[in-house]
Amino acid sequence: MNTNDYIIRLEKKEEHREVENLVRESFWNVYRPGCSEHYVLHMLRDNPDFIKELDFIMEQDGRLIGQNMFMKAVVEADDGRKIPILTMGPICITPELKRKGYGKKLLDYSLQKAGEMGFGAVMFEGNIDFYGKSGFDYAEKFGIRYHGLPEGADASFFLCRELIPGYLDGVTGVYHTPQGYYVADSDVDEFDKSFPIKEKLKLPGQLF
Repeated sequence: MNTNDYIIRLEKKEEHREVENLVRESFWNVYRPGCSEHYVLHMLRDNPDFIKELDFIMEQDGRLIGQNMFMKAVVEADDGRKIPILTMGPICITPELKRKGYGKKLLDYSLQKAGEMGFGAVMFEGNIDFYGKSGFDYAEKFGIRYHGLPEGADASFFLCRELIPGYLDGVTGVYHTPQGYYVADSDVDEFDKSFPIKEKLKLPGQLF
């Protein structure tokens, strides 16, 4: 995909480290002191559910400015079926270009490609104010519950978008975050030692 000032293409193996650093810079001190997303991405690439054909980077003037990737997942339907879906992320844009529209362009492109591959729906944790602009809605409206969440608890973070209209018709069930997204803090800290030193800060608004 070529536009006026950026390219979206598949990630190359030799770019893995540079992309991991991009993710680290984007998420550092956002949701917690430091971050784990760069290590999660590092580990997910070797997961059998990682989709190499949907592992995208965004480039501007020869510099990496964004990335997004997808994993296969399932909804455990109440009738016993396992409904294949996708989950997404980490997705990021380099800090100095956030809130300039690049994230939505990357997201919309990658969702289009996922749909072209025949995947029926995407579910993940995110902010409806941003992702709603790209067609996401609250997953509970599709009859899908988030694993481990008590009945009546706030599930506004759990979002869904059908890539095939009607794909989730007649489906109710539970979404489980793929195990690959869970990493130990000690492993994150050890991995992080190989990157430039950055200060971990406890800031207002962090989730953890």
